[in-house]
Amino acid sequence: MCTVILLRRPGDAWPLILAANRDERLERAWDPPAAHWPEQPSLVGGRDRTGGGTWMAMRNGVVAAVLNRPGSLGPAPGKRSRGELPLIALEGTTAADAAAAIAALEAAAWRPFNMVVADARDAFFLRGLGEGRPEAVALEAGISMVTAHDPNDLTSPRTARHLPRFRAAPAPDPGRGDWAVWEALLADDSVGTAGIGAALNVPPVNGFGTVCSSLVGMDATGAVQWRFCRGRPAPGGFLPLPSERTP
Repeated sequence: MCTVILLRRPGDAWPLILAANRDERLERAWDPPAAHWPEQPSLVGGRDRTGGGTWMAMRNGVVAAVLNRPGSLGPAPGKRSRGELPLIALEGTTAADAAAAIAALEAAAWRPFNMVVADARDAFFLRGLGEGRPEAVALEAGISMVTAHDPNDLTSPRTARHLPRFRAAPAPDPGRGDWAVWEALLADDSVGTAGIGAALNVPPVNGFGTVCSSLVGMDATGAVQWRFCRGRPAPGGFLPLPSERTP
């Protein structure tokens, strides 16, 4: 499973802060965020070489990320790749458009999924359960943590361990380039007494683990800073993408 942490601060100079760790099979090839899709030249995201889609991408001030639901890791015969979903979402020009586009789909075409879509004004969680239509839920101001479970669901060992830490920590200050505290939180591979399922930065186990990490700040105009760590997150390992503004 992956993790997305989202801080919404309506009225702030930086109303959206987003952090994401991607957990995946270590042998599954991927490319770091770039403009990989000629048919959508303004879209920037990481590319999964197997399915051709993405786990997280941005376009014109809108960000979309997809995660698995419990027990649904990997592809399945007859199902479309969940990496298509952020590409579909980002055909819209706002987070509300993106959420509506996903909510209109037939969820049975994909294995169960969670999604987060957001811009400087709104943010939504989407739940696809493999039947019917995906459900869109607006995310309120403050911190929301999404794993394979619903937002802030404390039955998730990872959420139970790490959500209080993010809530207690000072927020990043993109204007000053200060991301140090959240970099350290994303790099935390401690598990306490809950076992490996509580790790935010998953060490390699049976060919699976955390493979990359992102920190995103979006200002009130929709301009974006995206800092990316290629590999397991580590303090100081996050570097700005070549362009800190989405096209």
